[in-house]
Amino acid sequence: MGVISTSDGQITLFYNSRSQRGKQALAYARTHGLPIEEIDILKTPLTGTQITELANRLGINIEEMVNQEHYKYRRKFTAQCFDPEDWITVIQNHPEIMKQPIALRGNRTVLVETPTDIIRI
Repeated sequence: MGVISTSDGQITLFYNSRSQRGKQALAYARTHGLPIEEIDILKTPLTGTQITELANRLGINIEEMVNQEHYKYRRKFTAQCFDPEDWITVIQNHPEIMKQPIALRGNRTVLVETPTDIIRI
């Protein structure tokens, strides 16, 4: 069992309140009356354990949680070979470059690419 509590009765949405995709996913969920717990990663910093758990739930490496196409990533970093702990530090220090939103419900987890993806959860 992980540190992120989930429920079949509610969606937990990890999102960036400044990102268009995050705002759209949240608005879509609200519009459709989905019970949602929102966690703005800019206001509520993620722990290393939470980042690791999200990556595991998505079935990806921590490195894959970083949007390496984001302008802030490209401005601060070049192609890097970090270890997982370094990638966690990058995400913690620059949460805006984490791929998001991520929706969880019970034992299901999805990286929301379009607002309607939240229905898949």
